[in-house]
Amino acid sequence: MRRATWRLPASARSVPEARRNITTTLGEWGLDGMVDTARLLTSELVTNAVLHARTEMTLTVEEQGRGVRIAVTDSSPVSPALRHHSATATTGRGLRLLNQLADAWSVTADNGGKTVWFSLTSDRDPWAGYDSDSYAEAEA
Repeated sequence: MRRATWRLPASARSVPEARRNITTTLGEWGLDGMVDTARLLTSELVTNAVLHARTEMTLTVEEQGRGVRIAVTDSSPVSPALRHHSATATTGRGLRLLNQLADAWSVTADNGGKTVWFSLTSDRDPWAGYDSDSYAEAEA
């Protein structure tokens, strides 16, 4: 099983760095078909850690069978919570995207902090089941 890990500061610069790391790694592993979804969901997890945990974090990607598990570990014990925002809000959509696009995701306690992770498999198109109308209605 292949694995890559990076330490990232609680800084907005960590978001594009995380996207680059995921893009490069999945490309090297021949998992190009997962890159777009993995980049988007990784951006959401890292952004949440920057905005809410405000601690250094660890980004980990592990190859698992026909897919990957991507995790962000930070030092805040506070779990992410689904919130209802207006359709014009610029934040608050990350968990809805995880629900719609990831094969699975969860939060686990980790040494006084937490790890938020998601998995994707190569044999499923996560966008095939995406319903932008129900997503917009949920936001309204």
